[in-house]
Amino acid sequence: MDELMRQRRVYGADHDDPDPGPKPGHDYRELVGGPLDGLLLDVTGWSDAALCEGAALITEIGAYGPGGRAEYRSRQADPLKWDWCGDTR
Repeated sequence: MDELMRQRRVYGADHDDPDPGPKPGHDYRELVGGPLDGLLLDVTGWSDAALCEGAALITEIGAYGPGGRAEYRSRQADPLKWDWCGDTR
């Protein structure tokens, strides 16, 4: 794992976690754009279908505030990056 990857924060990690970065042996996708831009999403164990579907991730900093979700989908040209598609309730 390179130095840049170790410095990244994983979606869902507690703010007071002393090591909020990626863990060895896990698979991650980089979230690009939107309220979760720059975070890594742990997709370890996800099926191919789930990876194709993307995710609606809970966030308090999206358009709908607490309880809202930010939708991310795989980028065709680079499936390790997931692009923001918008916010939803």
